[in-house]
Amino acid sequence: MMPGFMLLSRFIGSTLLALLGYLGELMFLVLETARSLVTTPIRWKLVLAQVMEVGYRSQLVVIVTGAFTGMVFAAQTYFQFHRLSMETAVGAVVSVSMFRELGPVLTGLMVAGRVGAAMSAEIGTMKVTEQVDALRSLGVHPVDYLVVPRMVALMISMPILVAECVWIGIQAGQFVAVHMMGVAEVYYVNYMEKFTALRDLEITLTKGFVFGIMIVFIACNEGLKSKEGAVGVGYATTQSVVIGSLAILIANFFLTMILNVFFPAGV
Repeated sequence: MMPGFMLLSRFIGSTLLALLGYLGELMFLVLETARSLVTTPIRWKLVLAQVMEVGYRSQLVVIVTGAFTGMVFAAQTYFQFHRLSMETAVGAVVSVSMFRELGPVLTGLMVAGRVGAAMSAEIGTMKVTEQVDALRSLGVHPVDYLVVPRMVALMISMPILVAECVWIGIQAGQFVAVHMMGVAEVYYVNYMEKFTALRDLEITLTKGFVFGIMIVFIACNEGLKSKEGAVGVGYATTQSVVIGSLAILIANFFLTMILNVFFPAGV
């Protein structure tokens, strides 16, 4: 009994220490980035290039994700509500769900998989081929050149991508409910507008903004600490996607509690 308890305690302790160490690494990178934003001019050319890469080129993934999520959610909601003769309420459920949870979370997961992996792989390759050291030898701080433009680009792009995912999802859900399931459009739209408020838009944009910042810091941190050649780059890329996705899911819960419980509408 005692050896098992000791092993469990050791596992929990080592996990907590590893978590605290990782959070310390992220906090150090955050502080370095904040210092760079204040003391160094932003390289807008690099920012625009990253907006094109992480924003414009992520649109197809976001559109497909939002469309089919809205469609399948509308269909499943209709199947359940039809038993209660509440088909007209499908629009309200789909709209609020897309705004508050599905839109920002699924967009964050897709961007973490596509953009986060690309960022960590690119920076990791630069690290193992000593290009990061070359930047330092030229008097260029790696955080100024590599992290800041990507952070600013995701701060701009993520809320737009989330809003796009939500809009596409709502339109696709309305198409399925009205044109495939036979729900009266006037009632569908009326209930959707009645139960969807500006507060829902504020929540989805806030979540998108926070998720974007989390993705860029996790991806850049994994890339900057890459080692051991190609194996290290592959490991950093995998870690970036896994940690980023888990961080989004965990942060979503706390953001939901903070935004809805501690800062309710009208307060």
